[in-house]
Amino acid sequence: MASPKEFHGWLGRDNKAAEGNMTWSSFEPKPFNAIDVDIKISHCGICGSDIHTLRSGWKSTRYPVCVGHEIVGHVVRVGDQVKHLKAGDRVGVGAQAFACLECEDCKAGLEQHCSRMVGTYNGKYPDGSLSMGGYADYARVPAHFTIKIPGELKSEDAAPMMCGGVTVYSPLKKNGAGPGKRVGIVGLGGLGHFGVLFAKALGCEKVVVISRRRNKEKDAREMGADDFIATAEDEKWARKHAQSLDLIISTVSSPDMPLESYLRLLRTNGTFIQVGAPEDKLPRIGAYSLIQKGVKVGGSNIGSPKEIEEMLRFAAEKGVKPWVEQRSMKDANQSVVDMEDGKARYRYVLVNADQEDRAKL
Repeated sequence: MASPKEFHGWLGRDNKAAEGNMTWSSFEPKPFNAIDVDIKISHCGICGSDIHTLRSGWKSTRYPVCVGHEIVGHVVRVGDQVKHLKAGDRVGVGAQAFACLECEDCKAGLEQHCSRMVGTYNGKYPDGSLSMGGYADYARVPAHFTIKIPGELKSEDAAPMMCGGVTVYSPLKKNGAGPGKRVGIVGLGGLGHFGVLFAKALGCEKVVVISRRRNKEKDAREMGADDFIATAEDEKWARKHAQSLDLIISTVSSPDMPLESYLRLLRTNGTFIQVGAPEDKLPRIGAYSLIQKGVKVGGSNIGSPKEIEEMLRFAAEKGVKPWVEQRSMKDANQSVVDMEDGKARYRYVLVNADQEDRAKL
């Protein structure tokens, strides 16, 4: 099946789009180049980044925009220079669609840090065309950022891994999560639940969920968490759990966090990594919060194509299965509203109509 000249998708046209105001419309994809593939989309996860972008939360969005960067589908068109993919391959696309592939970071396999990085949506390619995402029927993306999906993974499970999964898998691996390590995950949302699943699959000695309240404790323990800290309900929690963790991954996107208290939970030479991206600044940190125990504070940005491949293989081998709820692509507006209202348990995945019909056979 060839791809059409015009694609169709849910377009946000102003900063009220996340309130259920996207419109299903045609749009012109980037010009097709020899390095590109076209993908007929079957599934697309809903990520918190979609909502930040739809409402211009991080910066001014280029409207109209089609969001969605947790894409899974089948290749229907292949550029002449693409050698690792063919028509019919089931593939995924995450949050990045382009990098220069020539700079120091790209040559080191760190394409996500390239200064010329283009996001899968709300970005501008070198030729001036705009990137459009996966709340759509088709996607056109440079093949370098298009990853084959292992046969053992269901499409609805692989989709949210393309961004949400690798966003926590990458810093867990880079910071030594594994046997003998005690890991804390701040926030049990779409990202945080992946943090628990991957930390357990990596064999960490102890996995602790850190949240404001205990309303998700049962879910956390079902995912494999060994302990749960409720910062708004547990008295003197920072003192009680002081120096108990080697690594903390913070997935929350609110700047209203007790950051210095989180740092008290770290052991000597422990590490705190922020992956959630608030629309405002993080709290201040006193120098002695870092100096006294030699702790490190850092951040992590999605993952490289090689890391995504590695994560997918790992998930297939270990049977990592995210908690997803599939929803029809036609219900994208309501699904975004529900996501913003915190109703997802723990990731929504939009499914195109022909894929829904196939599932009924």
